[in-house]
Amino acid sequence: MIWVNKEEMEYEEGMTVEDVLKKKNYTYRLITVIINGEVIPRDKYSTHKIKDGDKIDVIHIMSGG
Repeated sequence: MIWVNKEEMEYEEGMTVEDVLKKKNYTYRLITVIINGEVIPRDKYSTHKIKDGDKIDVIHIMSGG
């Protein structure tokens, strides 16, 4: 089991950050992903493997004034 924004999600062997974003339908262009307190660079989303028990925060960055 993993947690995404404090909600439980089924863990699947070999899943990446990109897989999690697709399964959760996070399509925002400007997001930040933090796993267990570590910011994951955008260019690593397709290769960074998720581990069972990970706590993932997905933050949508908004611009404005």
